[in-house]
Amino acid sequence: MTSRQATALIAEDEPLLREALERQLVAAWPELKVVARARNGREAIEQFEQHRPAVCFLDVQMPGVSGVEAAQQIGDRAHLVFVTAFDQYAVQAFAQGVLDYVVKPVDAARLAATVARVQQRLQAAQPVADLQAMLQQLAGQLADRKAAAPESAPLRWLRASLGDTVHVIPVEDIDYLRADEKYTSVAWHDAAGTARESLLRMPLKDVLAQLDPEQFAQVHRSVAVNLAAVSHLVRNEHDTADLHLRRRSEVLPVSRSFLPRFRQM
Repeated sequence: MTSRQATALIAEDEPLLREALERQLVAAWPELKVVARARNGREAIEQFEQHRPAVCFLDVQMPGVSGVEAAQQIGDRAHLVFVTAFDQYAVQAFAQGVLDYVVKPVDAARLAATVARVQQRLQAAQPVADLQAMLQQLAGQLADRKAAAPESAPLRWLRASLGDTVHVIPVEDIDYLRADEKYTSVAWHDAAGTARESLLRMPLKDVLAQLDPEQFAQVHRSVAVNLAAVSHLVRNEHDTADLHLRRRSEVLPVSRSFLPRFRQM
């Protein structure tokens, strides 16, 4: 990869997180010009071919073509920085190689260190050795992690966005979850008891697969509830019901197929 003007592509399928990362990059690297933005891996590849940026910030998990798959297409024609929501143990695949990454929510100090590293690499104009082999290994490790997820312990917290802020939400603070197209809206209460709503970058069915089924129950094809948050249930005609919550005024619909779970209420 030859030296060129400091230009960048950001690929992140959640608009709020994409905009937040761009603002952080402006602060950490004022000379950097973001010339392309993508919502998924397919768009990332298309935008890269059109703009040929020097640096690509790629979210690892995106619908359709993933960030790693997009990176395999881009190769050493740009410097690659992965953006991941995985915890410290899950990013060992990055740390063991020469691949750069930042963890969501993006920490300013970590981003500054990554920017300094990228700047040095751009100045040296040296491609990463064995890049494709490392990307192939990373893709395999992430696939193994995804396959093993259903066997893992239920999640104890969720990472969801509220405006420009990403909150770490203990699952016991969640009142209910509602499908919002390919995302999930999380209704919860913070430590002060204030009702909040955040957006989780994951479909409802995928969230439920990782939550404790003894604690969370689906009540409608687009709604799931924390059973500890339920106040009472009012039955309606046609074998449906309305579910009332302890701390919220919203009334959740219970469809016929999910009503048997609440027969004893």
